[in-house]
Amino acid sequence: MNKIYNPEKENWQEVLKRPTQTLEAIEDTVENIFAEVRVGGDSVLKKYTEKFDKAILSDFLVSKAEIEEAGSLVSPDLKDAIQLAKKNIEAFHQAQKTERVSLETAEGVLCWQEKRPIQKVGLYIPGGTAPLFSTILMLAVPANIAGCKEIILCSPPNQEGKIHPAILYTAHLCGVTQIFKVGGIQAVAAMTFGTETIPNVYKIFGPGNQYVTVAKQLATKYGVAIDMPAGPSELLVLADDSANAAFVASDLLSQAEHGVDSQVILVSTSRKLIENVEEEVEKQLEKLPRKKIAEKAIENSRLILVENDQIAADLINEYGPEHYIVCVENEDFFIDNIHNAGSVFVGNYTPESAGDYASGTNHTLPTNGYAKQYSGVNLDSFMKSMTFQKISEKGILNIGRAIEEMAESEGLQAHKNAVTLRLKSLKTKA
Repeated sequence: MNKIYNPEKENWQEVLKRPTQTLEAIEDTVENIFAEVRVGGDSVLKKYTEKFDKAILSDFLVSKAEIEEAGSLVSPDLKDAIQLAKKNIEAFHQAQKTERVSLETAEGVLCWQEKRPIQKVGLYIPGGTAPLFSTILMLAVPANIAGCKEIILCSPPNQEGKIHPAILYTAHLCGVTQIFKVGGIQAVAAMTFGTETIPNVYKIFGPGNQYVTVAKQLATKYGVAIDMPAGPSELLVLADDSANAAFVASDLLSQAEHGVDSQVILVSTSRKLIENVEEEVEKQLEKLPRKKIAEKAIENSRLILVENDQIAADLINEYGPEHYIVCVENEDFFIDNIHNAGSVFVGNYTPESAGDYASGTNHTLPTNGYAKQYSGVNLDSFMKSMTFQKISEKGILNIGRAIEEMAESEGLQAHKNAVTLRLKSLKTKA
């Protein structure tokens, strides 16, 4: 693992560099596939599904029979676990509902704000080396609470042309409207433009590799919103001598096994802890089924020693981690001073995997430093805030002259006239 001791601030950018490809390296591929899907629809999806997923499909839509079969293939224990997680996620996201905001800003001028669901949303669920059925809970549950009418799900099939049973079971349990066997760039393009089979949506959610991330960003050029630019997973752990080195190592490895382009970082004021964690990582790594993937991710890891808490806090805010674990005696200081993080996990008994699965918070979070300006997915991600206003005769008399003055000063005479006519009508009426 890469150990770095007391890096100078001017070197932080290099020390905290993420193992991501440049946009230019993959943008052309994404744009070409988007252009093909826009024109060719389902036939292009079939071509790329065969090329990338090695599956030959005649139909992308998952049938009721396939969903029923999937339900019989998921073990009772896993079903219980999924239902427990769903219950906690529902409770936490239900609690995020807010009431209508209403205010009379001036006598006769009533303004209010209400939230409305986004009517059509698309969920992208990675398959690949790990079928992320847990992400369905994180997206479909709040989408249903928000009241979205259409919830479309796309996930890549295996070589037999099937989607993992746990994905189908969870999607059905969470009220997904339609499920399609398509992944990667082509899935995002399909949800952007619509094809003969797959409807277009208004907003796309879900994590994916760097190609999917760039595809989502490209979708915004065509009038489709996205949750955030969520790319390869990452974790930063802050720990001191009060932390359990085995726990810390297990957390680092839990993220490292996501993919070869994941990144894990340990920041500490204790050289001894760093050494103990490094030993534990090597020990635990040997027992992991996904050892080869984790090893590659560990190559992108950092063990960073800093002199004091303030430097640690500044460095962490500069990085802006997707997941941030705090295992230190002075935890209040770090909770109060974290400004850039997707989700924060506090204490020795709060593993990041709890948030990934069943504590109730959402695991769809900003990566690659986007935690500096993006929130993780929450109930409001599936809603729009709409403002309303109603102005009485008294109200327009109270604010009309101010509107006229401002409109005239901006040279917008028609804006002024819209008020002037109303004011004159009231004078005539009087």
